[in-house]
Amino acid sequence: QCWKDLKSGFAVSIQGGCVMGLSLVSIGVVALFAIVLVFKKVFQFESPEAMFEAIAGYGLGGSSIALFGRVGGGIYTKAADVGADLSGKNDYGLEEDDYRNPACIADNVGDNVGDIAGMGADLFGSFAESTCAALVLASSSPDLEGSWSALMYPV
Repeated sequence: QCWKDLKSGFAVSIQGGCVMGLSLVSIGVVALFAIVLVFKKVFQFESPEAMFEAIAGYGLGGSSIALFGRVGGGIYTKAADVGADLSGKNDYGLEEDDYRNPACIADNVGDNVGDIAGMGADLFGSFAESTCAALVLASSSPDLEGSWSALMYPV
């Protein structure tokens, strides 16, 4: 779309970012809600504070997924980049990002995996950590406990 004009390319990028952001946040909230329900039914906790402190591991899991997403994308990108350089430059005398080099497609896929999936995982990790921190804070505060404000605080 950017080849047509800058305005349409900008519209595509904003729509794509909105889809990723909204889907990531909605899936994160639904997953956190499901975890709270499962923890309430399966485990016995002394207090709500203890339960929400146990759920805080959900944020740590999000950070671990982000780490593996970044590292996996980086490894794939480097391998594809080296392959594109070796096959294109050494064998055929092509430039690194020459469209006639088939390994250039793998290099672009690796960039997308590292950038898009890794950034989405980072965003999910940050979202999960901040939401879990808000849940722990809301459950341990006597002013927020038992009021409608406590339910709206993580949002």
